[in-house]
Amino acid sequence: MAIADALGDLAGRTVVEIGPGGGAITEVLSRRAGQLVAIELDRELAPRLRAQFADTPSVEVMEADVLTVDLAALRKEGEPLLVVGNLPYYITSDILLRLFHFNAAISRAVVMVQREVADRVAAVPGSPDSGPRDYGLLSATAQLYARVERVLTLPPSAFLPPPEVHSTVLRLTMRPRFAELGVEPEEFIGFLKQCFAQKRKTLGKNLRTAGFDAGQIVQALEAAGIAPMARAEELGLEPMARLWKGLRAG
Repeated sequence: MAIADALGDLAGRTVVEIGPGGGAITEVLSRRAGQLVAIELDRELAPRLRAQFADTPSVEVMEADVLTVDLAALRKEGEPLLVVGNLPYYITSDILLRLFHFNAAISRAVVMVQREVADRVAAVPGSPDSGPRDYGLLSATAQLYARVERVLTLPPSAFLPPPEVHSTVLRLTMRPRFAELGVEPEEFIGFLKQCFAQKRKTLGKNLRTAGFDAGQIVQALEAAGIAPMARAEELGLEPMARLWKGLRAG
């Protein structure tokens, strides 16, 4: 099972599975992990999973919404968690943000998402592999918290019943870059939200809309080595961090 393999050695580790569904991946993980916590929201599937793994004491089935679960509380003796899951499209971003919120409690996450979402998460500004609209707030936020790797992409025919979209497995290795970039997490993420507020507008226009002084913006852009007409999606995290620090200093 490629998804389980992408997590690495699971011996003695606590693994959290998001949305186990029918338990196919759960079955594989239960034979490899020291402890497996399967979080299932569906009220019918959760009891079935409990019955299925009733004779496997290392498997715990939680009937809960992962967006409300305190993931840090699931750690055993302080060792960081490994996370795996096939994420529903309509809440993929919310779940990813939840994982980033608990980055200190997680060492690695392997998640299956819709290919278009994976393209956005892994997009790099100016990369020929990224479409002009791929890199955005989700990309920047993900890459602030983790090293993002594509593991594999699966066609609809790999599933039964086949969905209408391709799916991509991503591996997220948590390594927050806030200290490296010299930025304060909450303030900097709030700043990024302002920068990406209107993707068709230049960075300067978005910042003026956010309330920054026009003269201050011009000076900060120049000091950060950013072209006056640049857009947020053209810039990596390093120049954005320089800009943020320049605006704060001004």
